[in-house]
This record gives sequence, C-alpha cells and structure tokens, in this order.
Amino acid sequence: VVGIVLTIVAAIITSFRLCIRAQHKCLWIDDAWAALGMIFNLILLIVDFLYLQDYGERTRVTLYYMCVLFLLTLETSSRLSILYTIVRLTIPGTFFRRVLIFTAISFCIAWALLFSQVWWICETESSWKTQPHPQCDLGRGVAIAQIITDVLGDFVLIFTPFCLLYKVRLSTGQKVRILFVFSASAITTIVSLTHAYYIFSGGGTREAMAAVVETSGSLIIANLGVVVAFIFRLKAEEDSPSTLAPIITFGSQPMRRVRDPLATTFTGPESIPIVLEDLSESRPRSLKTDNDDISVNSSEGKQTNELC
Repeated sequence: VVGIVLTIVAAIITSFRLCIRAQHKCLWIDDAWAALGMIFNLILLIVDFLYLQDYGERTRVTLYYMCVLFLLTLETSSRLSILYTIVRLTIPGTFFRRVLIFTAISFCIAWALLFSQVWWICETESSWKTQPHPQCDLGRGVAIAQIITDVLGDFVLIFTPFCLLYKVRLSTGQKVRILFVFSASAITTIVSLTHAYYIFSGGGTREAMAAVVETSGSLIIANLGVVVAFIFRLKAEEDSPSTLAPIITFGSQPMRRVRDPLATTFTGPESIPIVLEDLSESRPRSLKTDNDDISVNSSEGKQTNELC
C-alpha cells in the first residue's frame, strides 16, 4: 500500500512539474531526467507486483534483477534531475559548469559500478535463486558502496547551491528559502542510509520497504524546486498583483535584460520574485560586467512573466 501511494504521489508531482515547464516552454534536460524517473518508478511498481507472484525460478530471478536495476536507475535519474536544475543556472563555458557536467558523468559511472557489483555478488553465490521469492544476500560490501555513493552524491547536490548563492545579494530569509528547497536532498540521504542499514543487517521485507520509500521520495524531492517556485509565484501575485518588484538574477546581466524563457523563479513572502536565470542558451560574453558576477536588476515596466 505504501509503495502504491508514494508512486502515485510521485507521478502526480512529476506530471505537474512537466506541465508547468511545458506551459512556459522551458523544458530542458532536468525535466527529461524527471520524466524518465517517473517512468522507471511506475515500471518498478509493476515489477514488484509481478515479483510477488508465483512464477518459475528463472522468471523470479529475472524480476529480482529488474527490481535492483530500476531501483538504482531511479535514484540516479532523480539526482541527475536535481543536478541539471543547478547546471541550467550556471554560465555556459565556465569552469564551475564543466565540473557539474563531469559530476553528472560520475553519477552514471557510479550507477554502472553499483549494478555490476550486485550482479557479481549474486551470480557468485547462486543458492538464493531457489527460494520462493528469491532475494540475494548482498552483504556488507554493497551496503558500504551504496552508503558512500549516496552520501557523496547528496552532499554535492546540497553543497553546490551554496556556491551559487555565495555572492548573490539576497536577504537572509530569501537565501534560506532557496537553500531549503535544494537541501531537501538530505531527506533522501537519511532514507538511503536506512536502506543500506537493512542491506547490511541481512535484507528482508524492511529492506524492500526502505527501497520503495527511497525511490519515490527521491523523485518527489527532485521536483520540489519547480513546484515550490510555482506556489510562491501564485502567492506573490495574489498579495500584490500590480506591484512592481525588483528582479534578482544569478549571473551578471547586460544593460538590456535578456528575456530567457528558461528561467527558474522563486518568490518569497515579501512578494519579491527571485529569478534564477537559465543561462544554458545565453552567450557567456554577454553576461560580463566590470564589477561582479552577480547583478540586481529592477523591473521598470512590468513584473517578469518567466517561471520554470
């Protein structure tokens, strides 16, 4: 029941996120990873139900491997969605952006290594395949490897936004709200550690439950940035629909503000929209100023309409 509820909630939130991005015509790589995560989550739920049925030995073993594969794939796609949400806020061609792209490649390599490790251990000791519901005893090695990759991966997703916000001229409250959205990855870390603990202690039903919560929870958290931005935007429009407010952007801006449909907007209770510019399509040379890499621009005609 928990698996069904969490999977449905994750699918609804992801669909809502994709509708928002599609409506504003700002779909990007992070949305593609979120959509793939939703598909893998639904497939994982179906495979779990089939795994509990009474099939032949070969079919049951195949379903078990599929559960492990989709579990690892869903975790990776959710992290990549969050990572590329951060990437779209950086300036193309910069060292920081290249580091983030390399980090994304590292996530994919870690996914391949983790599944290869599970496959090697399970095929080395094949006595588990004769069980009514076969489940491989992954042992301490897999648990330790997953703890390391989960902690390092979530640390990157939490630490990187701090680097982006370091020189941004925002109030303390505004910074806290933005960082809170990205820091939600810490919740996934806690669930991942719980899952690894059950693997370490011998697996069983609790391991399967922790895996379901981890996968669906990571997908929900990957969509928080877009959903929270949309809610804050609606609140700001209701509180002051005709008030002109300053626009705060990441990355230095030219004298004439570039209207980019791939903008991510957060708004706070002060009705000040915080626009995290997507610089994936902009030229780096147009984003240089003499003083700083961060600029604060005031809207003179009307409040911006970009929201992603």
